[in-house]
Amino acid sequence: MIKYLKIIIFISILVITLSCVETKSYSGKLIDDNFKYNSLLNINQVTSNLGQPNFIDPIENKYYYYFEKKIKKNFFNSRIEKRKVIVFNFKKNGNVESFKQHDLNQEQQITFIKDKTKNNLIGRGLIEKIFGGVGKTKPLITSP
Repeated sequence: MIKYLKIIIFISILVITLSCVETKSYSGKLIDDNFKYNSLLNINQVTSNLGQPNFIDPIENKYYYYFEKKIKKNFFNSRIEKRKVIVFNFKKNGNVESFKQHDLNQEQQITFIKDKTKNNLIGRGLIEKIFGGVGKTKPLITSP
């Protein structure tokens, strides 16, 4: 009996200590903070230094590089420590036109548009909603 009690205590202590271990997970490309992005002049230099992008926008000719570092202690306690998105915009000839760097701190600066699409169904009455377009159009009478 004491042997089983020791095993149960050992397993419970093991579970408690392992659940408090902090794990770090990385997703996307590993991006160096000290790298000079303005030194990259064309597509070949960008892909050779940073690798293939996470997403390529063929319409606007942009390359997106994404990086995220997440720290997780348990299911309820996880936080994103670092998140960065780098966007390179290229000209038609392949030279870098501009690049932008977005950070986790800039996430709160997003403004949402207050405009809404008008919904005509809400303005109609209950009978119109039930019967729809009954009686609105005249049927075509064809002569034999």
